[in-house]
Amino acid sequence: MAGLFITLEGGDGSGKSTQSRLLVEWLESQGHTVVVTREPGGTDLGEELREIVLHRRGHMAPRAEALIYAADRAHHIATKVRPALERGDIVVQDRYLDSSVAYQGAGRVLGGDEVRELSLWATEGLLPDVTILLDLDESTGKDRLAESRTKYDRLESEEAEFHGRARDAYLELAAAEPERFLVVDATRPVEDIAATIRDRVSRLL
Repeated sequence: MAGLFITLEGGDGSGKSTQSRLLVEWLESQGHTVVVTREPGGTDLGEELREIVLHRRGHMAPRAEALIYAADRAHHIATKVRPALERGDIVVQDRYLDSSVAYQGAGRVLGGDEVRELSLWATEGLLPDVTILLDLDESTGKDRLAESRTKYDRLESEEAEFHGRARDAYLELAAAEPERFLVVDATRPVEDIAATIRDRVSRLL
């Protein structure tokens, strides 16, 4: 594959959407063709699965939740991400398999290794060229969300302990794969974070 696959990860309220937008604007200003996408979602089927997994009312068994995310991921990678990479495009994606390891593996206590293997099977082993982890403590993240949301999805509504486990899992993943991850303190000024991200991405272009 000739393209570049960039993912952004982090807890709710960490600034992924803002940093994704700034990164895309910079890449396009450099003349690159960029595909912007997200998980869950990113395709017509994915948006339907997103609605089910994040907004359906009532209890959902944790393993069922993990499998829906994996189904979305399998379709999304096969129909949108791989074709873009094969064209030589840059893909900038909000969340990928590391989110499942953090939220379903650690948050739901399903086991990170099993959840990761499920996602790798679903995507035929595709890993990002770089994963930007915007690290933020769960309390600050919740405060930021409260300023911008009137309605919370299934994961955003979880207790602080759940989000604490997810954050710990993210940091463990980053420590295990330092060549893939860029960990950034999400409390830093927005433009400082954007400059750090641009510096890392520029090395891969």
